[in-house]
Amino acid sequence: MTALIFDCDGVLGDTERYGHLPAFNATFAAHDLPVRWSEDDYAEKLRIGGGKERMASLFADPEFVRAAGIPDDDAARADLLAAWHRDKTARFTALVADGAIPARPGIARLVTAALDAGWTVAVASTSAEPSVRAVLAHAVGDETAARVPVFAGDVVPAKKPDPAIYLLAVERLGLDPADTLVVEDSRNGLLAATRAGLPCLVTVNGYTRDEAFDEAVLVVSELGDPGRPRSRCSPTAPTSAPVTT
Repeated sequence: MTALIFDCDGVLGDTERYGHLPAFNATFAAHDLPVRWSEDDYAEKLRIGGGKERMASLFADPEFVRAAGIPDDDAARADLLAAWHRDKTARFTALVADGAIPARPGIARLVTAALDAGWTVAVASTSAEPSVRAVLAHAVGDETAARVPVFAGDVVPAKKPDPAIYLLAVERLGLDPADTLVVEDSRNGLLAATRAGLPCLVTVNGYTRDEAFDEAVLVVSELGDPGRPRSRCSPTAPTSAPVTT
């Protein structure tokens, strides 16, 4: 392997529980929207690729549309969605800046080691680019983050599990798919990577540990740092038979 491509949310940091969910709910409150997502609600929303798309799913609920006074016009809805998402992104990046979102173990160590060894390291995410860059800088530091290209947000027309974001990264960076490893945390991300012809390692988190990862080359509970336990799991049963190494 000579290249690593990391997903952002759930891989670089524990962003979903401590960042995105509270940012969504704070945005709903600020805009007087009659909805609050519980952790269980949000676990279901994570099946939808992209934060803007998760917000858009609210329009499928007639009761929400009525109670929130959502217009029927598609253009007006698009403007509302864009405003909500800008607000949510700002709230999320503020949480990152405040140190509220912990980086996941092993990220700074692996990114730095790979770059120092001459590997190409990139981040490919369907989250908003400002959010991704904020999480990356928090996880590895500004100096190291400046050495890592980011492909994020609406730079591609389709979100994961569509492979578009990974195909773009491979093309722009001139990578050999056979020598490129993707690090993901969810089934949608795994499918995006494998559909792009890229091998994928999965590092699970609390929202994804029970998903199926049959196509992964390896599934781990975390990427690990010195002094921390490391678990390796079967790709076909990520939580049933951990092996501590």
